[in-house]
Parts: sequence; C-alpha cells; structure tokens
Amino acid sequence: MIEPLRTRKLAETIADHIERMILEGVLHPGERLASERDLAAKLEVSRPSLRDALQLLEAKRLLVTSREGTRVAEFLAPLTEPLAGLLQSHDQVAADYFEYRGAVEGKAAALAAERATEPERAAIAACLAEMETAHAAGDTDREAEADLQLHRLVYEASHNLVILHVMRAFSEMLRRDIFFSRRKLFAHADIHDALLAQHLAFGTAIIEGRAGDADAAITEHLRYTGEAVEALRRDEARIGVAVRRLNRSTLIGD
Repeated sequence: MIEPLRTRKLAETIADHIERMILEGVLHPGERLASERDLAAKLEVSRPSLRDALQLLEAKRLLVTSREGTRVAEFLAPLTEPLAGLLQSHDQVAADYFEYRGAVEGKAAALAAERATEPERAAIAACLAEMETAHAAGDTDREAEADLQLHRLVYEASHNLVILHVMRAFSEMLRRDIFFSRRKLFAHADIHDALLAQHLAFGTAIIEGRAGDADAAITEHLRYTGEAVEALRRDEARIGVAVRRLNRSTLIGD
C-alpha cells in the first residue's frame, strides 16, 4: 500500500526557518523577537501560522514566552549555570579555563582567517577601532564590552556552529566575571596596553587572512591573560595574609 504524501504545514516551515536562524547564531539566546504582528509581516506569513510555529519552537525549548514577549531561550543555561557555580569556587579553574580557550580559540581564529566573509572582516575591523577609541578615552567598561564582542565575532567568523554556541556560553560567564575581573586587569596600565596590542594583533591577522598568525596571536593573548590573572590572584592572596597578620591582635585576648 502506498502511503499518501503528507503536505507540510506552513507552521513547520516557519519554525524550521526560525530554528535555523537560532542555530546559525543570527538570533542570540536571550534576545526578544519582534512582536507577533511585526514578525508575521517581515516573514510574509499569517499570524495564526506564525503563532503555531512559535508554539512548536517553545515545545523544543528554543523559545520562551512571557508577558514581555517571546525570547530566544538560554538553551545552554541548564549546563552553564551549575557549571559556573562549580568553577567559580576553585582557584585552579581560571588556569584550566584559559588553557581550554587557548585550544579552542586558536583553531577558531585560524578558521576565521580562512572563512570570514567581507562583512565579517568589516565588523572585526570596526570592533578593533571601537576598542582603540575606548582605550584612548579611558572608558574601561566600553573597552571591556568591545573585548567581549571581538571574541564573539571570531567565533561567528569561524563558521563552526559548535564553537559558536559553546564559546558564546563561556563568554557570558566572562561578562559576569566568573573566572576573573577584567576591571582589575585594566587597572594595571602595562597589562591594559598589552591586551590592546594583542587584540589588534589577532584581529588584524584574521582580517588579512593570515590563519597561522591569527592562531599564534590569540593563543599568546590567552596565555598572557591567564598568567596575568594568576599573578594578580597571588598578589591578592599575599595581601590578604599580610592584613590578617597585622590584625591578629583583634583575635587575641589580653
């Protein structure tokens, strides 16, 4: 018996389209979608079909809907949130974190140098310019945000979807200072200047398509940052010991 052909519902086609945009990183976790009316108009579909598509994606836990509207789900949060709590409680983890990033981002930078499109190269160039401007103005918050964005642009330009999503999740931990404080690093002028030079080095190598140089430059950047973070951690630990010794009298009776 020949089974009848199943007509694909429009809602499934719409859901597939939105799902692909999430997979490709066009839509980011946490981002709010346009209103149902506006989204239906942009996709040139009916609102009922769009509504059915959004429900399909909610069932897959790729979208969440609240009074504020529909957002892309933080779909890696069930992994990253408990992981962040575990990692934050151990000093050794910062070194392991930089070791992991060096292994992954070196490859990502090399792939980005080989695969980046012209718009992606232009975005990296604009981000480097923003970082230089913020650095010159002494605006560390603005520079820290450009730093985060630059690394995310590298993940995107690598055109490796696993690298993109996993490293985006780690970059959110970085934004929250799970592993170290970028403000503490930026407070040291020599470290601050060195970090800018390193960002310019690997960013320029990617723009110019020099895969080997991009890999080496970003790996060196992460090695340097890891060592700087560890040095600051040791200094803070020594200061803590010194302060406790100086204040020991408060714990001793007459």
